[in-house]
Amino acid sequence: MTSRAPTQLSLPVHLPDDETFRSYYPAGNQQLIDSLRQAAAGEGETVTYLWGSGKSGRTHLLHATCVYASELGRSTFYLPLGIHASMSPAILDGLEDLSLVCLDDIDEVCRHPIWEEALFNLYNRVREKGTCRLVVSARAPANQAGFLLPDLVSRLNWGIHYQLHPLSDDAKLAALQRRAKMRGLDLEEEVGRFLMTRLARDLRTLFEVLDRLDKASMVAQRRLTIPFVKETLHL
Repeated sequence: MTSRAPTQLSLPVHLPDDETFRSYYPAGNQQLIDSLRQAAAGEGETVTYLWGSGKSGRTHLLHATCVYASELGRSTFYLPLGIHASMSPAILDGLEDLSLVCLDDIDEVCRHPIWEEALFNLYNRVREKGTCRLVVSARAPANQAGFLLPDLVSRLNWGIHYQLHPLSDDAKLAALQRRAKMRGLDLEEEVGRFLMTRLARDLRTLFEVLDRLDKASMVAQRRLTIPFVKETLHL
């Protein structure tokens, strides 16, 4: 498998087609996005470590990095380590031969010695190979994530590190309106703020609700108004 064609290894993981750099609202994270674009293109630092709280947009950015790399004709691999229990660490073998590897939620394998060793070995192979870009995400900095293997923590501290800055409520509203516009929807400010006061305020939840409202509005041929939102979501 080479980087001459856009390749995604076959896994029970499907990248959503709407989680791209275009659909991500950058707010204070533009430097991180620029770095991820470089990684997708095979440029910049060999290893990028990004961390932030749950539902902060880490997964969106890893998906977007893979999509962008594929658009450039580069081979990609995305793996959410939250599903590591259903796999063998051997799945990491040979990944250094690809153009881009994105490992999401690597702290999910903390205190699993076999997985920690496999990650350690992958880091070493990626650095030695020099042509692969590795992007990993976690909920905390490497030295606070809870890994048992000191050498792995040392490797995780290589490369460039970014903290994903949380969005303000105004920025979340702007992100929601941006996503609605991409879907051809007109989301007025009062409707967006209503959703944010009545639902969980993380963007993943809000985007999922927006998808539901989009489908409902097409079926009913109605605009997104507060009465329609209340009716559809039983609020």
